[in-house]
Order: sequence, then C-alpha cells, then structure tokens
Amino acid sequence: MEIKLNGEGYQTGDAATVFALLERLETKGRRVAVMVNDEIVKRDRWPECALEPGDEIEVIQMVGGG
Repeated sequence: MEIKLNGEGYQTGDAATVFALLERLETKGRRVAVMVNDEIVKRDRWPECALEPGDEIEVIQMVGGG
C-alpha cells in the first residue's frame, strides 16, 4: 500500500497499522511521536490505528541534547 511518510512516497509492504509501520522502520522502541493525517496518534493506539492508502504519516523522533 502506498502512503506518504514524512513527505515522501512509501510502500508499507505488509505494515497495516502504525505499530507495524514503526516496527518496519525499526523505530518501535525509540522516543517518537506519530501523526496520521495531521492528527496525533497516542502510543496506546498504535496497534489499533489502521493505515489506509494515501494516508499522510509523520514520524518525529525525539532527540535530547545539552
């Protein structure tokens, strides 16, 4: 399925939920925030948040510094 990931076209393969997409991107355990079609998806909803063709996904990784 084709989605837009961080502004670029992306084929999700068999990833049909936000959780599965993050596993595919190898970001599942990291500190990230996810938006689907301009709406924040809370971490506890990732496993049930289904992706649809054409969805616009933003994955933002939190980076610490000092």
